[in-house]
Amino acid sequence: MLHKSMIAATLGATLALASASFAQQGAFGTADEAKAMLMKAVAAVKADKAKGLDMIAKVDGDFRDRDLYAYCFNLSDGTLHPFPNPNLKALFGKDYRTLKDPKGFNFGQVIFDTVTQKPDGQIAEVSGIMLPKPGSDPTPVPKTVFVTKVGDLGCGVGYYN
Repeated sequence: MLHKSMIAATLGATLALASASFAQQGAFGTADEAKAMLMKAVAAVKADKAKGLDMIAKVDGDFRDRDLYAYCFNLSDGTLHPFPNPNLKALFGKDYRTLKDPKGFNFGQVIFDTVTQKPDGQIAEVSGIMLPKPGSDPTPVPKTVFVTKVGDLGCGVGYYN
């Protein structure tokens, strides 16, 4: 009986540690995770543009993790392609260059300009964006976006600082 109690206690401690480890991963993505997701999105779009954009658009796919999600927009007209954040569907098909944060910063235009001024595949970082974290206090907090040019597209992934 003592042996079973020790096994149960060990199992309970292991599950508690696993839960704590998961919690330490955090509810929000990191800069490294955002950059890795962007590189994965770039590879998918380069391999097959149409298929890559379809993969990026899937809410339950590989291009959404907690608050991180990949997105792409046309460099010709700024049209934003569908991306895996279901809370922002109203933005699909809109001109990315018109997007502003609650403080009035036109981050869409800044990101668009940054992408068009860089060579294909060079990752740039745009900060100074103030947006509320999903599922938390609606007060805007700093967000940074990694962006790059992929042929005739600009693609990005942002993370909260």
